[in-house]
Amino acid sequence: MPDPAIVIATLMRIEGETGVQTHLRTFHRWLDGQGIGSRIVTPFDAPHWQVYPVFGLRRIVEVASKPWGVWWYRHWHAVMLRRALRSVLQDGAECVIYAQCPVSAAAALAARTSHRQRVVMVVHFNISQALEWEGKGALPSTHTVHRGILELESAVLCQVDALVFVSDFMRREVFARVPGAATRPNAVIPNFVDRPPVRDRSERADDDLVSVGTLEPRKNQAYLIEILAAIRARGKALRLTLIGDGPDRLRLESLARRLEVDDLVTFAGHVRNAIDLIPRHKAIIHAAKAENLPIALVEAMAQSRPVFATAVGGVPEIFVDGMEGRVIPLDNADAAAQIVLDWWDRPGRLETAGRAARDRFERSYETSAVAARLSRFLRNPRLADG
Repeated sequence: MPDPAIVIATLMRIEGETGVQTHLRTFHRWLDGQGIGSRIVTPFDAPHWQVYPVFGLRRIVEVASKPWGVWWYRHWHAVMLRRALRSVLQDGAECVIYAQCPVSAAAALAARTSHRQRVVMVVHFNISQALEWEGKGALPSTHTVHRGILELESAVLCQVDALVFVSDFMRREVFARVPGAATRPNAVIPNFVDRPPVRDRSERADDDLVSVGTLEPRKNQAYLIEILAAIRARGKALRLTLIGDGPDRLRLESLARRLEVDDLVTFAGHVRNAIDLIPRHKAIIHAAKAENLPIALVEAMAQSRPVFATAVGGVPEIFVDGMEGRVIPLDNADAAAQIVLDWWDRPGRLETAGRAARDRFERSYETSAVAARLSRFLRNPRLADG
């Protein structure tokens, strides 16, 4: 019997710079290269005359109520995805639906027409999607929509045929919050990216630190600016490039001016193929308050760049402190600045860590090896590692 096809179900457009979009595109491309039948299904596969008017109304709803704007987004994306999946799954043929979030998993469970169509959900979210919306300032913890998201997650985690976690941290968190999820076959398989092309050895990293991520409170770029100010107070001037855009931009620009480091901070905004800018910098720095397994750090390690990052969530699983990078404290900018400078004043140490980072990438996060593990698990969850 041939291997079942893999249908990747997601609420998001295929194109985009988020870690989820990078993951699904990379995996889809690898599957095609291996001759494994696969396709990506999104809500946007429905006719445009159905999709855009309904999705556009969300903006009006948000003006009246941000929480109900969140509900509108989730509800109607689920409706459209479910319709799109039904057209793909209507023949009942054996396949695996690889769902990228609880909402897409719920849509897949409702759309499948045979139990030969297995639903496997990957846990990309941080703790809970309810907390992610809360962190964006769109959803108070006391709101009924917040409770509804938690209830949906709890139900779906126990109903899917198997679970994929991108970090062991998140597996522990989910099992502690939803014990029934531990009854599902599961595996920890990290995010992965393609091996970057070999670059001209004469290409220099003329810039200093880079950070990649949406400008929002959870990503904590304000702390990076405070670290930059603490470094300047020690008589050193390091430049920082912030790649990404978001609701915190004006606040961050104001903070940089107030701390008198605005001349050192470049707000690059949204950059297509942001990974191409990483090699221009000597290191990546990351200070999120909560993370699952940030793909930006993996992308930097693939480019032989050392990592400075806070030890939150799954981040400690990515690199070893003192080898591929350094752990910085989350609440002490002076101490973090000193840790950065301890390595910065020894350029050879940065280069050694960069080589170690590339080696770690090759062993643990390069597409060919990790995608093969994921593909085997999706097609046979009995190969679970936990």
